[in-house]
Amino acid sequence: MTELSIVIPLLNEEKNVMHLYERLTGVLNRIQYNREIIFVNDGSMDHTQNLLEELAKKSADVKIITLTRNFGHQAALMAGLDHAAGDAVITLDGDLQDPPELIPELIEKWKEGNSVVYARRVNYRNDNIIKRWLSMLFYYLLNLFMVASGPKNVGDFRLIDKEVHTKLTAMRERTRYLRGMISWLGYPHAFVDYTRPDRDNGKTGYSFIKLIQLAMDGFFSFSRLPLRIGFFLGILSIFIGLGFLVYMIADILVNDVYYHLYKILVDVIFIFIGFLFILIWILGEYIGRIYHEVKGRELYIVQKKVNIT
Repeated sequence: MTELSIVIPLLNEEKNVMHLYERLTGVLNRIQYNREIIFVNDGSMDHTQNLLEELAKKSADVKIITLTRNFGHQAALMAGLDHAAGDAVITLDGDLQDPPELIPELIEKWKEGNSVVYARRVNYRNDNIIKRWLSMLFYYLLNLFMVASGPKNVGDFRLIDKEVHTKLTAMRERTRYLRGMISWLGYPHAFVDYTRPDRDNGKTGYSFIKLIQLAMDGFFSFSRLPLRIGFFLGILSIFIGLGFLVYMIADILVNDVYYHLYKILVDVIFIFIGFLFILIWILGEYIGRIYHEVKGRELYIVQKKVNIT
């Protein structure tokens, strides 16, 4: 019986995978759990696959899922979760920014009765100031307006128990934001705080564009605020219009001023055309996501499995 599953998505991590495996097995050997280590190769173009297959030959605990192409971090995580069989499942990134040495602490919190244990960062990565502030703004808005408020400063380094794992893998929507989905389930949770190190080798798989896409997935999947922006803009427009109307009437009655109405209308129409385009974009986002869901395509396509029956 597998007691512990470790799921690790990888994208071009040839410089980190061997070191990660050494650190990971060093930790797991000390805690003596029946385990499986599931590496998900998410379309790597370097020698990541070859290194993984070398590890799989040496240890039956190492299992490999190779995807046909890069399906994205969240899809790769789901591929690993779909094949995990442990009583507890730990997900972490393969860039060594999620220290495997925290695993015993995650397990201790789980044994105390917590269904979800988050590894919570106490620092920000060495990102540029714009990226850092945008990240802070995103999480503030998401926690303020999302359906189920999620914990702050957590990523995908976490432990979930079998019950949470079963519920999570049963949720098959195509646009996936796992942090929000796990929070939405509402199970008891705890935290293990740590200082997140910066990446030493390789390049991050999350470009600025991919981070924006992840943020949009989280916001549009777990908040209805964008659908309500039209209401707020409508109320604002009414008050601004009434304000202009009262001002013009007062100016005409008191100062006998004559206004060319077209001057005001041109400016107001120009402004509200911009609002209209924003609302069309928001509507398009939701329609696009509905279209993405109803197509019913697979979240990922597996090309090859090693040590997985």
